[in-house]
Amino acid sequence: MVKYEWRKQEKAFYMAKKEPVILDVPAQRFISLHGTGDPNGADFKTKLEALYPAAYGLKAAYRKVTEESAEFEDYVVFPLEGVWSLTTKGQQMDHLDKNEFSYDIMIRVPDFVPEELIQPTLATVRDKKQLSLIGEITVQHFETMQVAQILHVGAYDDEPGSFAKMDELVASKGLQRISKVHREIYLSDARRVAPERLKTVLRYRVG
Repeated sequence: MVKYEWRKQEKAFYMAKKEPVILDVPAQRFISLHGTGDPNGADFKTKLEALYPAAYGLKAAYRKVTEESAEFEDYVVFPLEGVWSLTTKGQQMDHLDKNEFSYDIMIRVPDFVPEELIQPTLATVRDKKQLSLIGEITVQHFETMQVAQILHVGAYDDEPGSFAKMDELVASKGLQRISKVHREIYLSDARRVAPERLKTVLRYRVG
């Protein structure tokens, strides 16, 4: 059985280094839930409790329908990602208020998983797990983009230091950050890993 493993097949995008780089990220597809507010709150946790069963349900459904002639018969579920910005109110404040975060939390769906498999599978998982929030999951498509990227090791609140390194590289290349929106890819489970050891890939678009 040939299994697609993102840690092996896509090292450049997930196994980032502590020094920033500029790279092109190909078009990608995700299942996603939108939210606002402090990610330390109950609402964020509830979204995770819907998103993960949906992702693993898709993996199981793909294994059932895939043919032996397929290039990949199975895959490792991709890590959780978050696209982070601020509400209009948050953008106007002179300090960061986590209650004004606006975010999309997502898990990538490999390109080889048929599009027509996604919605029926989500409906099946929603009914089986009795998780109504799965009905709010959307499929998001992101175009190819040029980004600055770095591996941040440490607490989430310490990310500004890593962003400063990215900013310095971007300026040295004659590029600009396109917006204040950024992406985080969570390589560690914050429930099991000490804050100082958390590994998070940080990205933002440049041009």
